[in-house]
Parts: sequence; C-alpha cells; structure tokens
Amino acid sequence: METKTLNNSTKAIEVAAKLLQSGEVVAFPTETVYGLGADATNDEAVKKVFVAKGRPSDNPLIMTVGAIEQLQPYVELTAQAKELMTVFWPGSLTIILPIKTGMVSMLVTGGLETAAVRMPANQVTRQMIRLAGVPIVGPSANTSGKPSPTTAAHVKHDMAGKIAAIVDDGPTQVGVESTVVDLTAKRPTILRTGAVSQGDLEQVLKTEVIDATSQKALAADQVPKAPGMKYRHYAPDKEVVMFDPLDWQDLQRVLTTSDAVMAEDALLTGIDARKQASWSLGTGLEQASENLFAGLRYFDDQSVIKRIYVESMPDMGIGKAYNNRLGKASGGRLFQGLDSE
Repeated sequence: METKTLNNSTKAIEVAAKLLQSGEVVAFPTETVYGLGADATNDEAVKKVFVAKGRPSDNPLIMTVGAIEQLQPYVELTAQAKELMTVFWPGSLTIILPIKTGMVSMLVTGGLETAAVRMPANQVTRQMIRLAGVPIVGPSANTSGKPSPTTAAHVKHDMAGKIAAIVDDGPTQVGVESTVVDLTAKRPTILRTGAVSQGDLEQVLKTEVIDATSQKALAADQVPKAPGMKYRHYAPDKEVVMFDPLDWQDLQRVLTTSDAVMAEDALLTGIDARKQASWSLGTGLEQASENLFAGLRYFDDQSVIKRIYVESMPDMGIGKAYNNRLGKASGGRLFQGLDSE
C-alpha cells in the first residue's frame, strides 16, 4: 500500500475524510501527538489500526470527535463530563464514560462497557472528523510500545506502507499524550497524566480527584480502561537511563561516545557537540515535554548510540506527565551518581 502525505489544505482534508468514510486508516495531527484514525463505527476499519500498530486487542482505543454532538449517540454525557468538556475541550483531556448499550464496538472499548473519548485542539483534525461524519479511533500513530510520534516524519517512519495517508500539519505542541480521567469510578480518577493536571480537574469539578498513575501494573488477565496502563510504552530499542540534574557532573565523567544525552539547554552548555551526542530539551517543562519523544526517536535510529541518558524534571504540572513517560521508556532505570556506586 502506498501511504500518501496530505497537507492541511481544505482539499486535502476532504480527501482524508473520504478515506476514513471508505474504511481506510489515516494518520492525523493533534496538539499532543499524531494519531491513527479510522471510523470507530466500522469494525473492519478498526481492525486495520490494530494490525498497523501491532497493538494488543484488549488495549482500548480512544474515540476522537470533531464536535461534542458526535458523541451523543454513543456515550452517556454525565454532568461532570459536561463540566470538563466546557473548560478543557477542545484540548488535551480524554474522559472515560459509560457507553450506550450496543452503540460502541467492543473492539474500541477492549470489551468494556466504557469508552475513552476526546476532542483534540487541532482545527485540521476536527474539520476532518466532522466531514467524515463519524467519530474515529485515535491511538498514537506509532508502532505499539515505541515512542509516540510528534511529526509526520515520525509517522512515516513507522507506518509507511501500512496506512492510506498521513495529514501533515507540522510538529505537535504539547508532545505527550492527553490526560485520561475516569468518570465511571466512585471518584474521578486519573489513569494517565498529561497537560491537564490533577489540580486543574479538581478546580473545575470541586471535588477530590484520585491519581492512580502510580499504582502497580495490571495483571495479565485484566483489561485496561485506558491506553498506557498495561503494556510496554514509549520505549526505544536503545537502553534509556534517567538522571537527576544534581548528578550532572558525575554523569559527565562516565559518558562515552556510544552514549547520548538529552537535557535542558542549561546543562548542555558544558557539552562539546563534536565529542558527545546530545539533544536539547529546551528550557522549562513545556519544551522538555514537547521534545522528549522526538529525541528518543532520533537516537534510536543512530547505530553508534547504545545508551540514552535523559534528564528528569520537577514532578509538577506537565512535568509529572513527562516523568511518567520517561519512567516507562527507561523501565525505571536511574543513574545514581558516582557517590552511590
């Protein structure tokens, strides 16, 4: 299959919408990462997404819409959901809601009676979904388990020949996937961290929101309610090691030419780029989150690199989401500093 690259013109968006209507898979941009879209009401189209990604069938897919009205036939819009949608949609928040009986494919929900739903901030994608006339599934457009794609080039690297088209609207802005909040639990519960924080949700809902992201991984026979809860995610083939910026001096003493470093600009000023492979995470939490996956993907393709050291961030705001993704990519491996060895 030839994978077409489409631009963000009105004509190209119409082409993408028609491909979705015909049961094809189309990669699309969001403010977080690029997604892999197919008609969520068409089981055969949804199956193509699982095949393209190599994704386990019990890993639920997010149902993505271009307007809230597209959700009404499929899920129960609770009062809390409407409050969150008013404030955070379109944007980086995925909400888990009860499905209406018989209205959502079990392929989308992973066999559960709940569905994860989202409306992205990207105008091109919202227009495409509205033209298609149906909600679409929208997992990240990468090979399952690998770092998520933040550019159309990343998508092409993983999906060329596997899907019909890629809509290119430039690099994403947030760089890590949306926050996932479960509104079917006894209390609102965060299942995946993202740009919308626990505090943000509590301020709107005026109630306690549980953060369940630090809980132990699901057992083999358990079905996850949201992506990223059960299976290996965000990991390149190369070894990834987190490091605390306080250990930067110690780390520099052990780096070799087969190591790469991903860090904020303030640390990289002491690096000789001719001798040490490095990737700038920019300045601050937002830029670090935006640049994380791109750096992991870049070094994963460099044959001379065997290990990637990545700076951890303050565990606040979007930094919590950044550390969550980095922790999964590294398998929890942490450089301890020379005094600890």
